[in-house]
Amino acid sequence: MKVYKSKIGYEIIIFIVAQSLFFTGYHVFNNEDIKEILTVNGVFLLVLFFFLHLSYKTKYTIVENTLKVQCGFFYKKEFDINAMKSIAKSRDITSAPAPSLDRIKIRYNKFDTLLLSPKDKIGFAKELVSVNSSIENKIV
Repeated sequence: MKVYKSKIGYEIIIFIVAQSLFFTGYHVFNNEDIKEILTVNGVFLLVLFFFLHLSYKTKYTIVENTLKVQCGFFYKKEFDINAMKSIAKSRDITSAPAPSLDRIKIRYNKFDTLLLSPKDKIGFAKELVSVNSSIENKIV
């Protein structure tokens, strides 16, 4: 059993914080009530904490011929490594169990894809290929 932690998406964290600062500045500039400013910042703070929770709780575990993907407490799925066709780098922003935009795309079955963001992309890809040597590794 090998566990790979997900890479943290600092670009997404910066985006959330920048939006919070922008909206705070907007409300201050327009002399809005302090309750509105605190409410807006409270919402952004909740979003930030939720994203951080997902980032730190996302992991990819390889057990025999199975890839187990866990993203926070919402997403838990298993994928058959023997059904995987290829692994390649990706910057796809589609929703996925990948908190960073520095991702890999795994093609499996006939038309399915899976986006992940392990910290050690090369080691992760090599581990998958060691289980299924027919996977086309476009990362290394």
